[in-house]
Amino acid sequence: MEHHHIYKEGTSPEAPILLLLHGTGGNEQDLLPLADLLHSGAGVLSVRGNVLENGMPRFFRRLSEGVFDEEDLIRRTSELNAFLDAAAEQYGFQRSKVVAAGYSNGANIAASLMFHYGDALAGAMLHHPMVPRRGIALPDLSGVPVFIAAGKRDPLCTPEESEELQGLLSGAGADVHLHWEPGGHQLSRTEVDAAAAWLHNKL
Repeated sequence: MEHHHIYKEGTSPEAPILLLLHGTGGNEQDLLPLADLLHSGAGVLSVRGNVLENGMPRFFRRLSEGVFDEEDLIRRTSELNAFLDAAAEQYGFQRSKVVAAGYSNGANIAASLMFHYGDALAGAMLHHPMVPRRGIALPDLSGVPVFIAAGKRDPLCTPEESEELQGLLSGAGADVHLHWEPGGHQLSRTEVDAAAAWLHNKL
């Protein structure tokens, strides 16, 4: 399925393609300023979620706050993965160089991509994600670098959930770094700077 999106070609052939995935109520414009902070030479594919909740774009439905519609999550994850394949062909970038940078609901769909498709992402920066699914076998994620930013006082994503996600991804072989912020669910400049430093070190 097509997604509203913005694509910007990178200036460095060695740089990744940053897949920007907004939080609930955002759109494909929201995280564009993040791209320059993370990697000024990277290509950018910023995507809008196809689900509306009370008029607010999301990447998949939820039954209530913190309770995901798993059937819809699986379908939307498959759609997004297929869209990435099509976008790589359309714009001529290397599919294997896509690195996600997602916030909240966007971080959840990025994590879901890794939970379902071992080759979907070359890496991921997950800002305040939740565990997308439980009780499933993850694909082989050996060596895939993952940065998780979590808030110690986050009412939506508890520290225990952040540590659980770290454990699940690490158990599948991913190289996971868990970065702690003192605050809640907000996307802070300090965690973005930490993600940028991590990205330049890993990729």
